[in-house]
Amino acid sequence: MSAAVKSYAAVDLGASSGRVMVGRVGPDSLELAEAHRFPNRPVRVPEGLRWDVLALYAGVLDGLRAVGQVDSVGIDSWAVDYGLLDAGGALLGNPVHYRDSRTEGVAEKVWATVPAEELYAATGLQYAPFNTLYQLTAAQVSAQLSYAERLLLIPDLLTYWLTGEQGTELTNASTTQLIDPRTRDWSYSIASRLGIDLSLFAPLRQPGDPAGVLRPEVLEETGLAGPVPVTAVGSHDTASAVAAVPAEGGERFAYICTGTWSLAGLELDAPVLSEESRAANFTNELGLDGTVRYLRNIMGLWLLQECVRAWEDPELGALLLDAAKVPALRSVVDAGDAAFLAPGRMPERIAEACRATGQPVPASPAEVTRCILDSLALAHRRAVADAQRLAGHSVDVVHVVGGGTRNALLCQLTADACGLPVVAGPTEAAALGNVLVQARAHGLVGDLADGRRLLTRTQPLTRYEPQGDAARWSEAEARLTRG
Repeated sequence: MSAAVKSYAAVDLGASSGRVMVGRVGPDSLELAEAHRFPNRPVRVPEGLRWDVLALYAGVLDGLRAVGQVDSVGIDSWAVDYGLLDAGGALLGNPVHYRDSRTEGVAEKVWATVPAEELYAATGLQYAPFNTLYQLTAAQVSAQLSYAERLLLIPDLLTYWLTGEQGTELTNASTTQLIDPRTRDWSYSIASRLGIDLSLFAPLRQPGDPAGVLRPEVLEETGLAGPVPVTAVGSHDTASAVAAVPAEGGERFAYICTGTWSLAGLELDAPVLSEESRAANFTNELGLDGTVRYLRNIMGLWLLQECVRAWEDPELGALLLDAAKVPALRSVVDAGDAAFLAPGRMPERIAEACRATGQPVPASPAEVTRCILDSLALAHRRAVADAQRLAGHSVDVVHVVGGGTRNALLCQLTADACGLPVVAGPTEAAALGNVLVQARAHGLVGDLADGRRLLTRTQPLTRYEPQGDAARWSEAEARLTRG
């Protein structure tokens, strides 16, 4: 291997699985391979739904052992959730899962102190019941929080266990609803009014900042030779995924990061904090190089994942082939509806939603699957159109990245619904964005545009042109407002 090529371990943790990838980067090369994949199985205990963070950390160590010698390590994960540490740095309990019920009704209590309009104007974050701000409000009466001396978001917690150093990476911090997207610093006034102690958070880090080196005990357990630096990346997986959108220079694009969630929106230079934007439930999260990820959360392939689980795991390829044969747009649901947030009974809940809007009720797994995919494409359409209108920023192409790129039917339906070409790929966008930030920190890649050019040259991409009658999508959307 050329001396100019360096290797980076990208730890990428999703809501249902974790993976440790190894990226090899050279002046005109970028290769990514999976070294280790492990399940992420939340556990329901008497007090609620929890993440098994010790199993995740064990998976990370196993992955680093499988990767072999690397030049750096970076960690990204889902957003909003955190672990609490005592004065000695020990974890006080398994982190609460964002789908736990403890935040039910909490938003209304917050808004009684800081009205929703004022909260949005200050933080730019969409309403989601699981935002860290609401989790901390719900936890104010808990013994754990009263004993806590430090709060670390999930990727920062794992980084701390690897290195012994504490920090709060900015792109993930921006999902807490405690960051001002204009200053890219804490919103001290909001935290103060809500009784949230910002001293719980470690100092802010930027993507690319050094985050320590692997502890001697970690080196011994993984068999790596030190020193191995850990680099802060865009530790919110969506920040890393958007960094890996293979947009060409000057291209006006929207993006959809697909997986358990669909995150659909635009990359902007400044936040959109209007009341109209708040009403449309768009969020302003922070990205690389001063960018803002202006996007809407959509329930995503979670809907299908939950149905597949309820059907006892049928073969997915055959299910999608059968779904493609089902008449298009026969029934659709609102894929952004919080009614679909909790696990369990997903096929029944989809049927109930169709019944409530007077549409045919999907009966077979193929019909339910087609309903989900049509509904996701419809939600993608709404988000892309709304983002352009609210930001005054038109686009010519939609980039779809993440796990949903494997679903050709969903990609084609998204092109049809949006009336725009869809460029699908890369699939492992979060891991690639993670790797690119590490490579950039070590001088192998230039700015964001330079990294994207490298992706365009090295990653397989598939283009889908819009087909069919756009009016059918408008008619399907109108159905959701009836009933």
